[in-house]
Amino acid sequence: MASNGELRPLEGAQLWIGTAALSLAVFMNVLDTSIANVSLPAIAGDLGVSPDQGTWVITSFGVANAISLPLTGWLTRRLGQVRLFTASTLLFVIASFLCALAPTFGSLLVFRVLQGAVAGPMIPLSQSLLLSSYPKSRSGSALGVWSMTSLVAPVVGPLLGGWITDNISWPWIFYINVPVGLAAGAATWILYRKRETPTAAAPVDAVGLGLLVLWVGAMQVLLDQGKDLDWFNSPEIVTLAVIAATGFVAFVIWELTDEHPVVDLSLFRGRNFWVSTLAMLLAYGAFFGNVVLLPLWLQQYMGYTATLAGLVLAPVGVLAVFLTPLVGRTIDRIDPRLFVTASFGIFAVVLVMRSDFNTDAPLFTLLVPTVIQGAAMACFFVPLIALGLSGLEPARIPAASGLMNFARITAGSFGTSVVTTLWDRRATLHHAQLVEHLTPGSPLSAQALASMQAGGLSADQSYGLLNRLVDAQAFMLSANDIFYASAVLFLALVAVIWLARPGPVVAGAAGGAH
Repeated sequence: MASNGELRPLEGAQLWIGTAALSLAVFMNVLDTSIANVSLPAIAGDLGVSPDQGTWVITSFGVANAISLPLTGWLTRRLGQVRLFTASTLLFVIASFLCALAPTFGSLLVFRVLQGAVAGPMIPLSQSLLLSSYPKSRSGSALGVWSMTSLVAPVVGPLLGGWITDNISWPWIFYINVPVGLAAGAATWILYRKRETPTAAAPVDAVGLGLLVLWVGAMQVLLDQGKDLDWFNSPEIVTLAVIAATGFVAFVIWELTDEHPVVDLSLFRGRNFWVSTLAMLLAYGAFFGNVVLLPLWLQQYMGYTATLAGLVLAPVGVLAVFLTPLVGRTIDRIDPRLFVTASFGIFAVVLVMRSDFNTDAPLFTLLVPTVIQGAAMACFFVPLIALGLSGLEPARIPAASGLMNFARITAGSFGTSVVTTLWDRRATLHHAQLVEHLTPGSPLSAQALASMQAGGLSADQSYGLLNRLVDAQAFMLSANDIFYASAVLFLALVAVIWLARPGPVVAGAAGGAH
Protein backbone atom coordinates (compact mmCIF):
# COMPACT_ATOMS: atom_id res chain seq x y z
CA MET A 1 0.00 0.00 0.00
CA ALA A 2 1.23 3.47 -0.75
CA SER A 3 0.33 4.65 2.68
CA ASN A 4 2.62 2.10 4.27
CA GLY A 5 5.62 4.11 3.10
CA GLU A 6 4.34 7.16 5.01
CA LEU A 7 3.85 5.32 8.31
CA ARG A 8 6.59 5.46 10.89
CA PRO A 9 7.92 2.04 11.90
CA LEU A 10 7.00 0.69 15.32
CA GLU A 11 9.64 0.76 18.03
CA GLY A 12 10.51 -1.06 21.24
CA ALA A 13 7.79 -3.08 22.94
CA GLN A 14 5.19 -2.13 20.33
CA LEU A 15 7.34 -3.63 17.57
CA TRP A 16 7.83 -6.88 19.46
CA ILE A 17 4.16 -7.18 20.42
CA GLY A 18 3.04 -6.38 16.88
CA THR A 19 5.45 -8.95 15.43
CA ALA A 20 4.27 -11.55 17.95
CA ALA A 21 0.58 -10.87 17.24
CA LEU A 22 0.94 -11.08 13.47
CA SER A 23 3.17 -14.16 13.74
CA LEU A 24 0.63 -15.86 16.01
CA ALA A 25 -2.11 -15.31 13.44
CA VAL A 26 0.10 -16.74 10.67
CA PHE A 27 1.07 -19.64 12.91
CA MET A 28 -2.59 -20.41 13.64
CA ASN A 29 -3.54 -20.25 9.97
CA VAL A 30 -0.67 -22.42 8.69
CA LEU A 31 -1.09 -24.80 11.62
CA ASP A 32 -4.64 -25.56 10.50
CA THR A 33 -3.39 -26.82 7.14
CA SER A 34 -1.29 -29.55 8.79
CA ILE A 35 -2.72 -30.25 12.25
CA ALA A 36 -5.73 -32.16 10.89
CA ASN A 37 -3.65 -34.53 8.74
CA VAL A 38 -2.88 -36.98 11.55
CA SER A 39 -6.37 -36.63 13.05
CA LEU A 40 -8.27 -37.76 9.93
CA PRO A 41 -8.82 -41.39 11.03
CA ALA A 42 -10.16 -40.24 14.41
CA ILE A 43 -12.44 -37.62 12.85
CA ALA A 44 -13.72 -40.10 10.25
CA GLY A 45 -14.32 -42.77 12.89
CA ASP A 46 -16.16 -40.47 15.30
CA LEU A 47 -18.40 -38.96 12.61
CA GLY A 48 -19.16 -42.24 10.84
CA VAL A 49 -17.42 -41.82 7.47
CA SER A 50 -14.58 -43.62 5.71
CA PRO A 51 -10.99 -42.35 6.04
CA ASP A 52 -11.10 -41.45 2.32
CA GLN A 53 -14.09 -39.20 2.97
CA GLY A 54 -12.26 -37.83 5.99
CA THR A 55 -9.78 -36.14 3.63
CA TRP A 56 -12.59 -33.76 2.65
CA VAL A 57 -11.82 -31.99 5.95
CA ILE A 58 -8.56 -30.89 4.33
CA THR A 59 -9.73 -30.32 0.75
CA SER A 60 -12.80 -28.25 1.73
CA PHE A 61 -10.61 -25.86 3.74
CA GLY A 62 -8.04 -25.58 0.96
CA VAL A 63 -10.49 -24.86 -1.84
CA ALA A 64 -12.40 -22.22 0.15
CA ASN A 65 -9.11 -20.63 1.18
CA ALA A 66 -7.87 -20.51 -2.42
CA ILE A 67 -11.10 -19.02 -3.76
CA SER A 68 -11.12 -16.25 -1.15
CA LEU A 69 -7.52 -15.19 -1.87
CA PRO A 70 -8.30 -13.17 -5.04
CA LEU A 71 -10.81 -11.10 -3.04
CA THR A 72 -8.15 -9.88 -0.62
CA GLY A 73 -7.16 -6.86 -2.73
CA TRP A 74 -10.75 -5.71 -3.24
CA LEU A 75 -11.69 -6.20 0.42
CA THR A 76 -8.56 -4.33 1.51
CA ARG A 77 -9.51 -1.33 -0.61
CA ARG A 78 -13.06 -1.39 0.78
CA LEU A 79 -12.32 -2.04 4.47
CA GLY A 80 -8.65 -1.23 5.04
CA GLN A 81 -5.84 -3.61 5.97
CA VAL A 82 -6.23 -3.45 9.74
CA ARG A 83 -10.02 -3.87 9.82
CA LEU A 84 -9.90 -6.72 7.32
CA PHE A 85 -7.07 -8.55 9.08
CA THR A 86 -8.71 -8.22 12.50
CA ALA A 87 -12.11 -9.28 11.17
CA SER A 88 -10.57 -12.22 9.31
CA THR A 89 -8.76 -13.37 12.46
CA LEU A 90 -11.85 -13.14 14.67
CA LEU A 91 -14.04 -14.87 12.07
CA PHE A 92 -11.41 -17.61 11.88
CA VAL A 93 -11.76 -18.07 15.64
CA ILE A 94 -15.56 -18.35 15.35
CA ALA A 95 -15.28 -20.85 12.48
CA SER A 96 -12.74 -22.91 14.46
CA PHE A 97 -15.10 -23.01 17.45
CA LEU A 98 -17.94 -24.19 15.20
CA CYS A 99 -15.68 -26.90 13.69
CA ALA A 100 -14.97 -28.22 17.18
CA LEU A 101 -18.69 -28.32 18.00
CA ALA A 102 -19.75 -29.94 14.69
CA PRO A 103 -22.15 -32.83 15.47
CA THR A 104 -22.02 -34.39 11.99
CA PHE A 105 -19.51 -34.74 9.19
CA GLY A 106 -21.63 -32.58 6.90
CA SER A 107 -21.71 -29.72 9.39
CA LEU A 108 -17.95 -30.04 9.93
CA LEU A 109 -17.39 -29.62 6.18
CA VAL A 110 -19.61 -26.53 6.12
CA PHE A 111 -17.66 -24.96 8.99
CA ARG A 112 -14.32 -25.90 7.40
CA VAL A 113 -15.41 -24.15 4.19
CA LEU A 114 -16.28 -21.09 6.28
CA GLN A 115 -12.95 -21.32 8.08
CA GLY A 116 -11.01 -21.52 4.81
CA ALA A 117 -12.97 -18.65 3.26
CA VAL A 118 -12.35 -16.20 6.10
CA ALA A 119 -8.68 -17.27 6.35
CA GLY A 120 -7.86 -16.05 2.82
CA PRO A 121 -6.77 -12.47 3.69
CA MET A 122 -4.79 -13.40 6.81
CA ILE A 123 -1.53 -14.54 5.21
CA PRO A 124 -0.98 -11.70 2.69
CA LEU A 125 -2.15 -8.98 5.11
CA SER A 126 0.02 -10.26 7.95
CA GLN A 127 3.05 -9.84 5.72
CA SER A 128 1.99 -6.37 4.60
CA LEU A 129 1.34 -5.16 8.16
CA LEU A 130 4.61 -6.65 9.37
CA LEU A 131 6.59 -4.88 6.65
CA SER A 132 4.96 -1.58 7.59
CA SER A 133 6.10 -2.11 11.20
CA TYR A 134 9.82 -2.27 10.35
CA PRO A 135 12.17 0.24 8.71
CA LYS A 136 12.85 -0.54 5.06
CA SER A 137 16.43 -1.39 5.97
CA ARG A 138 15.12 -4.22 8.18
CA SER A 139 12.50 -5.59 5.79
CA GLY A 140 14.66 -8.71 5.34
CA SER A 141 14.51 -9.35 9.09
CA ALA A 142 10.74 -8.86 9.08
CA LEU A 143 10.27 -11.37 6.27
CA GLY A 144 12.67 -13.74 8.04
CA VAL A 145 10.52 -13.72 11.17
CA TRP A 146 7.41 -14.21 9.05
CA SER A 147 8.94 -17.11 7.11
CA MET A 148 10.25 -18.84 10.24
CA THR A 149 6.78 -18.76 11.77
CA SER A 150 5.23 -20.38 8.73
CA LEU A 151 7.98 -23.01 8.68
CA VAL A 152 7.67 -23.92 12.36
CA ALA A 153 3.90 -24.42 12.17
CA PRO A 154 4.09 -27.51 9.88
CA VAL A 155 6.56 -29.04 12.36
CA VAL A 156 4.37 -28.41 15.39
CA GLY A 157 1.10 -29.22 13.60
CA PRO A 158 1.42 -33.01 13.19
CA LEU A 159 2.97 -33.46 16.65
CA LEU A 160 0.38 -31.30 18.38
CA GLY A 161 -2.51 -32.75 16.38
CA GLY A 162 -1.39 -36.30 17.13
CA TRP A 163 -0.92 -35.67 20.85
CA ILE A 164 -4.29 -33.90 21.17
CA THR A 165 -6.09 -36.67 19.26
CA ASP A 166 -4.54 -39.45 21.36
CA ASN A 167 -4.74 -37.76 24.77
CA ILE A 168 -7.77 -35.46 24.63
CA SER A 169 -10.04 -35.55 21.55
CA TRP A 170 -9.89 -34.26 18.00
CA PRO A 171 -12.22 -31.21 18.53
CA TRP A 172 -9.42 -29.64 20.55
CA ILE A 173 -7.30 -29.24 17.41
CA PHE A 174 -9.84 -26.50 16.61
CA TYR A 175 -10.50 -25.25 20.15
CA ILE A 176 -6.84 -24.27 20.56
CA ASN A 177 -7.32 -21.62 17.85
CA VAL A 178 -9.72 -19.70 20.10
CA PRO A 179 -7.28 -18.22 22.68
CA VAL A 180 -4.53 -17.80 20.07
CA GLY A 181 -6.80 -16.00 17.61
CA LEU A 182 -8.41 -13.77 20.24
CA ALA A 183 -5.00 -12.71 21.53
CA ALA A 184 -3.65 -12.04 18.03
CA GLY A 185 -6.76 -10.15 16.92
CA ALA A 186 -6.93 -7.98 20.05
CA ALA A 187 -3.23 -7.09 20.00
CA THR A 188 -3.35 -6.28 16.29
CA TRP A 189 -6.35 -3.99 16.67
CA ILE A 190 -4.88 -2.15 19.68
CA LEU A 191 -1.52 -1.55 17.98
CA TYR A 192 -2.55 -0.97 14.37
CA ARG A 193 -6.00 0.63 14.42
CA LYS A 194 -4.47 4.11 14.04
CA ARG A 195 -2.35 2.88 11.11
CA GLU A 196 -5.32 1.99 8.92
CA THR A 197 -4.90 2.21 5.15
CA PRO A 198 -7.17 4.45 3.01
CA THR A 199 -10.42 2.94 1.75
CA ALA A 200 -12.30 3.44 -1.49
CA ALA A 201 -15.38 2.08 -3.25
CA ALA A 202 -13.58 -0.27 -5.63
CA PRO A 203 -15.49 -2.36 -8.21
CA VAL A 204 -15.60 -6.13 -7.78
CA ASP A 205 -15.69 -8.71 -10.56
CA ALA A 206 -18.74 -10.57 -9.28
CA VAL A 207 -19.18 -12.61 -12.48
CA GLY A 208 -15.54 -13.70 -12.47
CA LEU A 209 -15.72 -14.63 -8.81
CA GLY A 210 -18.91 -16.61 -9.38
CA LEU A 211 -17.36 -18.53 -12.27
CA LEU A 212 -14.25 -19.20 -10.17
CA VAL A 213 -16.35 -20.67 -7.36
CA LEU A 214 -18.34 -22.70 -9.89
CA TRP A 215 -15.50 -24.44 -11.71
CA VAL A 216 -13.15 -24.92 -8.76
CA GLY A 217 -15.97 -26.20 -6.54
CA ALA A 218 -17.28 -28.57 -9.22
CA MET A 219 -13.78 -29.91 -9.88
CA GLN A 220 -13.11 -30.53 -6.18
CA VAL A 221 -16.44 -32.32 -5.63
CA LEU A 222 -15.74 -34.40 -8.75
CA LEU A 223 -12.33 -35.46 -7.41
CA ASP A 224 -13.65 -36.14 -3.92
CA GLN A 225 -16.68 -38.21 -4.92
CA GLY A 226 -15.45 -39.80 -8.14
CA LYS A 227 -14.13 -42.97 -6.52
CA ASP A 228 -17.35 -43.47 -4.55
CA LEU A 229 -19.61 -42.95 -7.59
CA ASP A 230 -17.58 -45.03 -10.09
CA TRP A 231 -16.30 -41.98 -11.94
CA PHE A 232 -17.73 -41.36 -15.40
CA ASN A 233 -20.16 -44.24 -15.13
CA SER A 234 -22.07 -41.91 -12.82
CA PRO A 235 -24.38 -39.19 -14.23
CA GLU A 236 -23.47 -36.97 -11.27
CA ILE A 237 -19.75 -37.12 -12.10
CA VAL A 238 -20.40 -36.47 -15.81
CA THR A 239 -22.52 -33.43 -14.86
CA LEU A 240 -19.82 -32.12 -12.54
CA ALA A 241 -17.20 -32.56 -15.26
CA VAL A 242 -19.29 -30.61 -17.75
CA ILE A 243 -19.88 -27.84 -15.19
CA ALA A 244 -16.17 -27.68 -14.31
CA ALA A 245 -15.02 -27.59 -17.94
CA THR A 246 -17.67 -25.09 -19.08
CA GLY A 247 -17.14 -22.93 -16.01
CA PHE A 248 -13.36 -22.90 -16.55
CA VAL A 249 -13.64 -21.87 -20.22
CA ALA A 250 -16.17 -19.14 -19.37
CA PHE A 251 -13.95 -17.97 -16.49
CA VAL A 252 -10.89 -17.65 -18.74
CA ILE A 253 -12.80 -15.76 -21.44
CA TRP A 254 -14.41 -13.40 -18.93
CA GLU A 255 -11.21 -12.67 -16.99
CA LEU A 256 -9.28 -11.89 -20.18
CA THR A 257 -11.91 -9.37 -21.31
CA ASP A 258 -13.18 -7.80 -18.07
CA GLU A 259 -11.85 -4.35 -17.10
CA HIS A 260 -11.36 -5.29 -13.42
CA PRO A 261 -10.75 -9.08 -13.37
CA VAL A 262 -10.68 -10.88 -10.03
CA VAL A 263 -7.71 -12.86 -11.40
CA ASP A 264 -5.27 -11.21 -13.82
CA LEU A 265 -4.73 -14.03 -16.32
CA SER A 266 -2.65 -11.78 -18.57
CA LEU A 267 0.24 -12.54 -16.19
CA PHE A 268 0.58 -15.91 -17.95
CA ARG A 269 1.96 -14.11 -20.98
CA GLY A 270 5.26 -13.89 -19.11
CA ARG A 271 7.40 -17.00 -19.55
CA ASN A 272 8.86 -17.04 -16.05
CA PHE A 273 5.46 -16.63 -14.46
CA TRP A 274 3.72 -19.46 -16.30
CA VAL A 275 6.69 -21.80 -15.91
CA SER A 276 6.95 -21.15 -12.17
CA THR A 277 3.20 -21.39 -11.64
CA LEU A 278 3.00 -24.67 -13.55
CA ALA A 279 5.91 -26.06 -11.52
CA MET A 280 4.30 -24.83 -8.28
CA LEU A 281 0.95 -26.36 -9.24
CA LEU A 282 2.29 -29.85 -10.02
CA ALA A 283 5.05 -29.97 -7.40
CA TYR A 284 2.93 -28.75 -4.49
CA GLY A 285 0.02 -30.99 -5.51
CA ALA A 286 2.32 -34.03 -5.41
CA PHE A 287 4.03 -32.89 -2.21
CA PHE A 288 0.83 -32.19 -0.26
CA GLY A 289 -0.92 -35.32 -1.51
CA ASN A 290 1.98 -37.40 -0.19
CA VAL A 291 1.95 -35.50 3.11
CA VAL A 292 -1.69 -36.56 3.59
CA LEU A 293 -1.08 -40.12 2.38
CA LEU A 294 1.79 -40.96 4.74
CA PRO A 295 -0.07 -40.58 8.09
CA LEU A 296 -3.15 -42.32 6.65
CA TRP A 297 -1.03 -45.35 5.73
CA LEU A 298 0.82 -45.35 9.05
CA GLN A 299 -2.35 -45.23 11.15
CA GLN A 300 -4.56 -47.54 9.10
CA TYR A 301 -2.08 -50.27 8.17
CA MET A 302 1.04 -49.89 10.29
CA GLY A 303 -0.65 -49.61 13.68
CA TYR A 304 0.76 -46.16 14.45
CA THR A 305 -1.01 -43.84 16.86
CA ALA A 306 -1.77 -40.28 15.77
CA THR A 307 1.11 -39.06 17.95
CA LEU A 308 3.63 -41.42 16.33
CA ALA A 309 2.36 -40.53 12.86
CA GLY A 310 2.86 -36.87 13.74
CA LEU A 311 6.38 -37.65 14.90
CA VAL A 312 7.18 -39.13 11.48
CA LEU A 313 5.99 -35.95 9.74
CA ALA A 314 7.40 -33.34 12.13
CA PRO A 315 11.16 -33.42 11.32
CA VAL A 316 10.49 -31.95 7.85
CA GLY A 317 10.91 -28.49 9.35
CA VAL A 318 14.26 -29.03 11.04
CA LEU A 319 16.53 -28.48 8.03
CA ALA A 320 14.03 -26.04 6.51
CA VAL A 321 14.26 -23.73 9.53
CA PHE A 322 18.06 -23.62 9.33
CA LEU A 323 18.45 -23.47 5.54
CA THR A 324 15.65 -21.10 4.51
CA PRO A 325 17.37 -17.95 5.88
CA LEU A 326 20.54 -18.96 4.00
CA VAL A 327 18.58 -19.35 0.78
CA GLY A 328 16.95 -15.96 1.35
CA ARG A 329 20.32 -14.25 1.82
CA THR A 330 21.85 -15.77 -1.33
CA ILE A 331 18.85 -15.74 -3.68
CA ASP A 332 20.00 -12.47 -5.27
CA ARG A 333 23.44 -13.94 -6.10
CA ILE A 334 22.55 -17.48 -7.21
CA ASP A 335 20.26 -18.41 -10.10
CA PRO A 336 16.89 -19.38 -8.54
CA ARG A 337 16.62 -22.20 -11.09
CA LEU A 338 19.58 -23.91 -9.38
CA PHE A 339 17.80 -23.81 -6.02
CA VAL A 340 14.56 -25.18 -7.51
CA THR A 341 16.49 -27.91 -9.33
CA ALA A 342 18.13 -28.92 -6.04
CA SER A 343 14.72 -28.90 -4.34
CA PHE A 344 13.05 -31.12 -6.94
CA GLY A 345 16.06 -33.45 -7.01
CA ILE A 346 15.95 -33.88 -3.22
CA PHE A 347 12.18 -34.45 -3.32
CA ALA A 348 12.78 -37.19 -5.92
CA VAL A 349 15.43 -38.87 -3.75
CA VAL A 350 13.16 -38.73 -0.69
CA LEU A 351 10.25 -40.25 -2.59
CA VAL A 352 12.42 -43.02 -4.06
CA MET A 353 13.50 -43.85 -0.50
CA ARG A 354 9.86 -44.02 0.56
CA SER A 355 8.97 -46.20 -2.42
CA ASP A 356 11.10 -48.91 -0.79
CA PHE A 357 9.15 -48.92 2.49
CA ASN A 358 7.66 -52.18 3.76
CA THR A 359 5.37 -53.14 6.63
CA ASP A 360 8.39 -54.02 8.81
CA ALA A 361 10.03 -50.58 8.40
CA PRO A 362 11.23 -49.27 11.79
CA LEU A 363 10.59 -45.70 12.94
CA PHE A 364 14.14 -44.61 12.08
CA THR A 365 13.73 -45.73 8.46
CA LEU A 366 10.55 -43.68 8.20
CA LEU A 367 12.14 -40.61 9.78
CA VAL A 368 15.26 -40.34 7.59
CA PRO A 369 13.48 -39.27 4.36
CA THR A 370 11.38 -36.76 6.31
CA VAL A 371 14.49 -35.10 7.75
CA ILE A 372 16.12 -34.91 4.30
CA GLN A 373 12.92 -33.46 2.83
CA GLY A 374 13.45 -30.34 4.95
CA ALA A 375 16.33 -29.34 2.65
CA ALA A 376 13.99 -29.61 -0.34
CA MET A 377 11.43 -27.40 1.40
CA ALA A 378 14.05 -24.71 2.06
CA CYS A 379 14.90 -24.49 -1.66
CA PHE A 380 11.31 -24.76 -2.88
CA PHE A 381 9.04 -21.81 -2.02
CA VAL A 382 11.43 -18.86 -1.87
CA PRO A 383 13.30 -19.43 -5.19
CA LEU A 384 10.20 -20.56 -7.10
CA ILE A 385 8.18 -17.48 -6.11
CA ALA A 386 11.19 -15.23 -6.75
CA LEU A 387 11.64 -16.73 -10.22
CA GLY A 388 7.96 -16.36 -11.04
CA LEU A 389 7.89 -12.67 -10.06
CA SER A 390 11.18 -11.75 -11.75
CA GLY A 391 10.83 -9.21 -14.52
CA LEU A 392 7.35 -8.04 -13.46
CA GLU A 393 6.51 -4.39 -12.82
CA PRO A 394 6.17 -3.63 -9.07
CA ALA A 395 2.49 -2.78 -9.50
CA ARG A 396 1.75 -6.30 -10.81
CA ILE A 397 3.63 -8.20 -8.10
CA PRO A 398 0.75 -8.39 -5.55
CA ALA A 399 -1.62 -9.84 -8.17
CA ALA A 400 1.03 -12.27 -9.40
CA SER A 401 1.90 -13.42 -5.87
CA GLY A 402 -1.79 -13.91 -5.10
CA LEU A 403 -2.32 -15.95 -8.26
CA MET A 404 0.64 -18.20 -7.45
CA ASN A 405 -0.76 -18.72 -3.96
CA PHE A 406 -4.15 -19.57 -5.45
CA ALA A 407 -2.48 -22.17 -7.68
CA ARG A 408 -0.54 -23.60 -4.72
CA ILE A 409 -3.51 -23.94 -2.37
CA THR A 410 -5.84 -25.31 -5.04
CA ALA A 411 -3.16 -27.80 -6.09
CA GLY A 412 -2.88 -29.01 -2.49
CA SER A 413 -6.60 -29.80 -2.37
CA PHE A 414 -6.70 -31.37 -5.83
CA GLY A 415 -3.50 -33.32 -5.12
CA THR A 416 -4.97 -34.76 -1.92
CA SER A 417 -8.01 -36.07 -3.77
CA VAL A 418 -6.00 -37.49 -6.67
CA VAL A 419 -3.44 -39.22 -4.45
CA THR A 420 -5.99 -40.82 -2.10
CA THR A 421 -8.04 -42.00 -5.11
CA LEU A 422 -4.99 -43.56 -6.78
CA TRP A 423 -3.98 -45.14 -3.46
CA ASP A 424 -7.33 -46.89 -3.21
CA ARG A 425 -7.41 -48.00 -6.86
CA ARG A 426 -3.84 -49.32 -6.88
CA ALA A 427 -4.48 -51.13 -3.58
CA THR A 428 -7.46 -52.91 -5.14
CA LEU A 429 -5.24 -54.06 -8.01
CA HIS A 430 -2.45 -55.25 -5.69
CA HIS A 431 -4.97 -57.03 -3.44
CA ALA A 432 -6.30 -59.00 -6.42
CA GLN A 433 -2.75 -59.92 -7.48
CA LEU A 434 -1.77 -61.04 -3.98
CA VAL A 435 -4.91 -63.12 -3.50
CA GLU A 436 -4.03 -65.09 -6.65
CA HIS A 437 -1.22 -66.66 -4.61
CA LEU A 438 -3.53 -67.43 -1.67
CA THR A 439 -6.09 -69.76 -3.19
CA PRO A 440 -7.75 -72.15 -0.71
CA GLY A 441 -5.63 -75.07 -1.87
CA SER A 442 -2.29 -73.31 -2.06
CA PRO A 443 0.44 -74.41 0.39
CA LEU A 444 1.09 -70.80 1.47
CA SER A 445 -2.57 -70.17 2.29
CA ALA A 446 -2.96 -73.51 4.09
CA GLN A 447 0.18 -72.94 6.13
CA ALA A 448 -0.86 -69.41 7.15
CA LEU A 449 -4.38 -70.50 8.17
CA ALA A 450 -3.08 -73.52 10.08
CA SER A 451 -0.65 -71.33 12.00
CA MET A 452 -3.42 -68.88 12.93
CA GLN A 453 -5.81 -71.62 14.03
CA ALA A 454 -3.04 -73.25 16.06
CA GLY A 455 -2.83 -69.92 17.90
CA GLY A 456 -6.45 -70.22 18.98
CA LEU A 457 -8.30 -68.43 16.18
CA SER A 458 -11.42 -69.86 14.60
CA ALA A 459 -11.59 -70.52 10.86
CA ASP A 460 -13.56 -67.30 10.24
CA GLN A 461 -11.17 -65.29 12.39
CA SER A 462 -8.20 -66.77 10.54
CA TYR A 463 -9.64 -65.83 7.16
CA GLY A 464 -10.40 -62.32 8.46
CA LEU A 465 -6.85 -61.87 9.78
CA LEU A 466 -5.35 -63.19 6.56
CA ASN A 467 -7.42 -60.72 4.55
CA ARG A 468 -6.26 -57.93 6.84
CA LEU A 469 -2.64 -58.90 6.25
CA VAL A 470 -3.22 -58.91 2.49
CA ASP A 471 -4.84 -55.48 2.77
CA ALA A 472 -1.80 -54.14 4.64
CA GLN A 473 0.54 -55.41 1.94
CA ALA A 474 -1.71 -54.14 -0.88
CA PHE A 475 -1.96 -50.61 0.52
CA MET A 476 1.77 -50.56 1.24
CA LEU A 477 2.54 -51.53 -2.37
CA SER A 478 0.04 -48.93 -3.58
CA ALA A 479 1.69 -46.23 -1.46
CA ASN A 480 5.06 -47.28 -2.89
CA ASP A 481 3.69 -46.87 -6.41
CA ILE A 482 2.54 -43.34 -5.63
CA PHE A 483 5.84 -42.41 -3.98
CA TYR A 484 7.75 -43.65 -7.03
CA ALA A 485 5.45 -41.93 -9.55
CA SER A 486 5.76 -38.68 -7.59
CA ALA A 487 9.56 -38.98 -7.74
CA VAL A 488 9.37 -39.30 -11.54
CA LEU A 489 7.14 -36.22 -11.67
CA PHE A 490 9.64 -34.14 -9.68
CA LEU A 491 12.46 -35.18 -11.99
CA ALA A 492 10.37 -34.20 -15.02
CA LEU A 493 9.69 -30.80 -13.44
CA VAL A 494 13.44 -30.14 -13.32
CA ALA A 495 13.33 -29.89 -17.12
CA VAL A 496 10.26 -27.63 -16.94
CA ILE A 497 11.89 -25.13 -14.58
CA TRP A 498 14.78 -24.56 -17.01
CA LEU A 499 12.31 -23.22 -19.57
CA ALA A 500 12.33 -20.04 -17.45
CA ARG A 501 14.82 -17.27 -18.12
CA PRO A 502 17.21 -16.00 -15.45
CA GLY A 503 16.14 -12.56 -14.29
CA PRO A 504 16.40 -10.02 -11.46
CA VAL A 505 15.04 -11.35 -8.16
CA VAL A 506 12.20 -9.39 -6.60
CA ALA A 507 13.01 -8.38 -3.04
CA GLY A 508 10.64 -9.92 -0.55
CA ALA A 509 8.95 -11.97 -3.19
CA ALA A 510 9.01 -15.06 -1.13
CA GLY A 511 6.68 -13.72 1.39
CA GLY A 512 3.61 -14.98 -0.29
CA ALA A 513 4.89 -18.46 -0.70
CA HIS A 514 3.66 -20.08 2.43
